Amino acid sequence: MSLPYEHHSPSGLNMFAAQPSMFVLERILGEKQPVAVPAHRGTAVEAGLAYALMHPEADEKDYLKQAYKAYDAVTVLSTDERREKYRDNIPAMVKQALDELRPYGMPTEVQGFITQHPNGLKYPIIGYFDFRWGNDGIIVDLKTTEKMPAQIKIPHARQVSFYCGDNMKGLLTYVTPKKVATYRLENVREHHKALISLAQKVEKFLSLSDDPEFFISITAPDLESFYWGDPAARELAFKYWRI
Repeated sequence: MSLPYEHHSPSGLNMFAAQPSMFVLERILGEKQPVAVPAHRGTAVEAGLAYALMHPEADEKDYLKQAYKAYDAVTVLSTDERREKYRDNIPAMVKQALDELRPYGMPTEVQGFITQHPNGLKYPIIGYFDFRWGNDGIIVDLKTTEKMPAQIKIPHARQVSFYCGDNMKGLLTYVTPKKVATYRLENVREHHKALISLAQKVEKFLSLSDDPEFFISITAPDLESFYWGDPAARELAFKYWRI
């Protein structure tokens, strides 16, 4: 038997660092968890922002239409009582992010694919950056959140270090319903080394066995973690870990 694992991703590596049992659930057992409405809001804000940046002639009605379209498409069947609340946040968040990033001009690329296969790793690392201004050497990753962080969060630093490499300046733009802030990533190489180190640890972890049951036996979910906040995820925790 071989495990259903073919590549690393920054999000998966960060998940392994934060909650190994959720990594086991999603990446080894194949039980992908549904995306919550806060993440769908982020997708919608990014869609509206991307449209506005790539179509400077577009007015507010045009780019918000794209944002709402993206949000409604993925939440149409959602029973989350927060659905309308998060939908109502979208206009303010798109406008703030647009005011923040429009001075950079039109991006040369949005949702660009990146793959790396560092020496010593069995599997490649793949990911998608949000916005790139190739002529200016800038990569921007957009994060929507409820509370503005005072600095770049470590998992986000590892993620953006993968996107920007040695030749690009990495920026994190955080937007809340009321605020926006952009931080420049420092110590890019150190964060990138940390990401590679995580990938090495994952591969050592996976090499322990070809039996998914083994990985269940050596991990335990922390049900207080937001990773296990969805009722369906908690049901799966009981199903597999009996806790």
